[in-house]
Amino acid sequence: MSALTVYEAIGGEATMRKLVESFYDKVAADTLLRPLFPPTFDEVKERQFWFLTQLFGGPRLYTERRGQPMLRARHLPFPITTRHAQAWLRCMASAMADADIPTPAREAMLQRLTATAYHMVNTELEEEHKGI
Repeated sequence: MSALTVYEAIGGEATMRKLVESFYDKVAADTLLRPLFPPTFDEVKERQFWFLTQLFGGPRLYTERRGQPMLRARHLPFPITTRHAQAWLRCMASAMADADIPTPAREAMLQRLTATAYHMVNTELEEEHKGI
């Protein structure tokens, strides 16, 4: 018998969709993150769903539809600072709670996503050094 993937352990597609919906509700309300996203979230929600599904052991939806993730390269056009990574992670952690993801899975997911979020940092804007 094989071990469950994180994707399976959290409830699969239904939970992942709930997580993505809650996450983007939080991003929409975050004054630091909102300007980095397009006016509507429809496309980014779907891509995020594909990515998270694949990352956590579900079907390889992202690769099937968009090729290799190449996350850093895809995010280079956007100025992402340490503060952005921290805000992104706060939104994700809160969305995981909203989606009722159990603590062991939540911790595993956040550990993996923390490394990813900080890997996306590509600038340290002057505002960060001023504490703004």
